[in-house]
Amino acid sequence: MEQNILDCVIVGSGPSGFTAAIYAARADLKPELYTGLEPGGQLTTTTEVDNFPGYPAGITGPEMMMDLQKQAERFDTKVHYEMITKAEFSKEVGGVHKLYAGNKEILAKTVIISTGATAKYLGLDDEKKYAGGGVSACATCDGFFYRGKDVVVVGAGDTAAEEATYLAKLCKKVTLLVRKDVFRASKAMVHRVENTPNIEVKFHHELIGIEGENSLVERAVIINNQTQETSKVEVEGIFIAIGHKPNTDIFVGQIDLDENGYIVTEKGSSRTNLPGVFAAGDVQDHIYRQAITAAGSGCMSAMDAEKYLAELH
Repeated sequence: MEQNILDCVIVGSGPSGFTAAIYAARADLKPELYTGLEPGGQLTTTTEVDNFPGYPAGITGPEMMMDLQKQAERFDTKVHYEMITKAEFSKEVGGVHKLYAGNKEILAKTVIISTGATAKYLGLDDEKKYAGGGVSACATCDGFFYRGKDVVVVGAGDTAAEEATYLAKLCKKVTLLVRKDVFRASKAMVHRVENTPNIEVKFHHELIGIEGENSLVERAVIINNQTQETSKVEVEGIFIAIGHKPNTDIFVGQIDLDENGYIVTEKGSSRTNLPGVFAAGDVQDHIYRQAITAAGSGCMSAMDAEKYLAELH
């Protein structure tokens, strides 16, 4: 029996994957989407999404993902609740790409990679316990809920400096915990932190625990890693800003990645270095990382895939 070669397979199911599916399905590419282990992606870990245009009353992350999925399915996208574990890409124009979900082999003329990125956490049990109750990895997403309150930011790089200065505009006080005695952030970002009066930087400090009733953050437990002295800071929000890891492990050695593992796309497009392989969303964007920008790049990837297929005939 000859195996069916699909026109378009989408790997990943956040805003970029589902938007790609909506556009690909409406272009009659009959896309099939593989959700991965976290259907809906990072947005399913955020409670309220208030910055996505078109939702004046806000919406929860999981609800928005269900809406996007229903819209993709309305145009006959086939959604598989499976994870792609291996990829063998063709280097030829018009070549057939092979993807594997466990032992199942999937053949496709175009592949849209929208596997996203995962926020790095410290690995404390308390982070999980208080997730959604005051622990966040995205100030732009959740900072608004902490207006006039005290928060902690953990991290020493540009992400941490940016999150701290962003939160300082909204919050009463921001305590920034830096593990070493210096920032890793760029000079410009460090100056911004130093010139913001309501940010207190604690060098040589680490977060070791979180306390609070009813899974809501009330205190951060911190340690001075020079003196081993522990103390508690009364806060309602804790922002972990130690970076993101793009979900690209299975593509290493085939697709061009930057030094942090993000997929490199051709400027102004979703094209990768391989013909018929496109990337959308946070897997190729370490700068904006918003639901709306991911959705926009999902649209681009489906249009790029459609154009690629049209030019084969």
